[in-house]
Amino acid sequence: MAIKVLVVDDSSFFRRRVSEIVNQDPELEVIATASNGAEAVKMAAELNPQVITMDIEMPVMDGITAVREIMAKCPTPILMFSSLTHDGAKATLDALDAGALDFLPKRFEDIATNKDDAILLLQQRVKALGRRRMFRPIARPVVSSTPSVRPTSSILGTTSIASHTPATAPVRTSTAASIRASGKQYKILLIGTSTGGPVALQKILTQFPANYPHPILLIQHMPAAFTPAFASRLNGLCKIEVKEAANGDLLKPGCAYLAPGGMQMMVERTGGSGRLKVIAGSADMNYKPCVDITFASASKAFSGDVLAVVLTGMGADGREGARMLKAVGATIWAQDEASCVVYGMPQAVASAGIATQSIALDNMAECILKESVRV
Repeated sequence: MAIKVLVVDDSSFFRRRVSEIVNQDPELEVIATASNGAEAVKMAAELNPQVITMDIEMPVMDGITAVREIMAKCPTPILMFSSLTHDGAKATLDALDAGALDFLPKRFEDIATNKDDAILLLQQRVKALGRRRMFRPIARPVVSSTPSVRPTSSILGTTSIASHTPATAPVRTSTAASIRASGKQYKILLIGTSTGGPVALQKILTQFPANYPHPILLIQHMPAAFTPAFASRLNGLCKIEVKEAANGDLLKPGCAYLAPGGMQMMVERTGGSGRLKVIAGSADMNYKPCVDITFASASKAFSGDVLAVVLTGMGADGREGARMLKAVGATIWAQDEASCVVYGMPQAVASAGIATQSIALDNMAECILKESVRV
C-alpha cells in the first residue's frame, strides 16, 4: 500500500510540482494539498497522512506553528522545505525543535546538481519517513533559553543504504544502568549523524558539563548555510562551547567543533594536541561533510583513544571510518533502532559488527559521560 502524503505550501505551483514528483513513485500517493498551516492542521487530523511536506512561510498560519500543533494533536512525520539562507536556517531549526523530522532545500537545484537526482532524493526522504513502523514522537530536550547503487552527489548526501558487509548478529541494546565504564582513557569524542541529528545532538550535548575533559567533533549532514546557525544555537543552549570548525583550529577540552556544510573536516596530531584541517570537499564526494572522512583521520591521529558514536541518519556514512577506528582499538557505539528517526547509519555499523553497544537516545549522554569521564 502506498504511503499517504499531505503536501502543504502557499504556492499553487510548488504544491503541484511536489505532488507530481511524489506521485511518480508507485510507493507514494498525495492524498491532499493545503495552502496554509491552518488547513494542514485540520487535514492532518481528518485524513491521517503518513508523511507531511511543509513550507515555512505561509499566510494564516506559518509552518512552524502548524508543526507544533500537528505534533500536539496528531503526531506525524514532517519534512520541511527551506530556503538556504541564514533566516531559512534559523526557521528550519525552529521547525525541527517543534517536531519536524527532516528538511530539504526548496530550490531543487540546491538539492542536487542533477534534476533526476533531486527528484529521487525527495522521493527517498519521504519514503524513509513514511516507512517507520509506528511514529514515535521524539522526546525534545528540555533546556533553558539562557546561554550557559551509485551514490547521487548532493549537498545533503545520498540515501543509499547498500551494504558491502554481511550482516552479523545484532548488537545488544544497552541502558545507562547496564553500561559499566571500561576504564579506558580517551582523548577525543566523535559523533556522526544525518536525518534526525539536530535534535539528537541537542539532546545529548545539553547534558554535558562545562568541564567535559575531551574535545568533541560533530559531523552532521547539513548545508553550508545551516551549520553556522546550528553551531550558534547549540552554543547558546549548552554548557560546553560549540563552534563551527575552522581550518587550523587547535582542539581543546570541553569544546565541540561542528563540521561546516559543504566541507570536509579532518583531524591531525600536532605534538600532544590535535589540529583541524577543513578543506573543500571534492565534487564527486557524496557527503559534505562526510563522517567516514573525519573518522578515518581520527584513526590515524588518535589511534584507539577515541569514543565514536553513530546517531540516527540515512545511508551508511560512518561505517567504513568506524571500521578503521575499531581496527586500531577505538570504541564504537550506535544509537538503537527504536529511538532513531531513520535507522540507516547506526544499522550499518551495528549489522557489520563494528558497534559494541546500541543505546537509546534518552540514555546516550549519560552513557557517554559514564564511559569517557574519569571520576
